[in-house]
Amino acid sequence: MVGPALKIINLGLPKSGTTTLGEALKHAGLRVADWRIRPGQTENRAILRSFVGRLMYDGYFTHGDPLALMPEFDAFSEIDIVRNGLNLWPQTDLGLLSAIRQHHPGARFVLIYRDAAALSDSMARWSNLGNRRLPQNTIPGLPLGYGQTDGERIRWIEGHYAFCRQVFAGAPDFLEYDIADPNAQSKLEAFLGLELPWWGRANENTRKPQGA
Repeated sequence: MVGPALKIINLGLPKSGTTTLGEALKHAGLRVADWRIRPGQTENRAILRSFVGRLMYDGYFTHGDPLALMPEFDAFSEIDIVRNGLNLWPQTDLGLLSAIRQHHPGARFVLIYRDAAALSDSMARWSNLGNRRLPQNTIPGLPLGYGQTDGERIRWIEGHYAFCRQVFAGAPDFLEYDIADPNAQSKLEAFLGLELPWWGRANENTRKPQGA
C-alpha cells in the first residue's frame, strides 16, 4: 500500500511515455496530475484547468515548495508546458528539483528513457511541437531558433538525459527506465514499492513519419 508521503515526479520529456506512466499510476490507485488539472480531479477551483508546470513554479516561488498548491496529488507525469504563452520546464530546473527533495524527502524521481532519434521523430509528428513550439521558444538546453531539425532535437534530448543522470547520480530516490525494456514495469514496481496492474501504451502518436 502506498504511504501518504509518496510523491512521484516524472523527469521525462514530451512523447517519451509520460501519459503511459500516468495511466499506470492511475490504475495503481494514485492521484495523477498529467500536464494540467482537469475537471473531476480537484475541488479546488483555484487550480482547476491550470497547467502542472505553472502550478509547480507558483508553489516554488510563493511557498518554496513546488508541490504546495497540489497536495491532493500523488504523482506528476508530465510537468512541462510550452503553449498558451507558457514555456516552463521544471524537470530541467535544479533549484526547483532540489526544493521538492527538501520538502518531500520521500519523493521518487523517474526518468523515462526513449531512444533520442525515435523521440525526436515523435516530437516532429506531434501537432506543432517539433516545427513551431520548440524552435520558437527559448527552452533550457534548446535556445530560441533551435529544435526544428532531428539533429538539434536529438542533441537536446541527450543533453537532458545527461543532466538528470548527473543531478541524481547514485541517488536512491531516482530511477531511469527504458520504455523499450521488457522489464520496465517490474523495475518501476520495485522502485516505487507498489504493484502496477496495468502496463501498456497511452496517447500513442499515430501520425506516420513523412514519406512513410
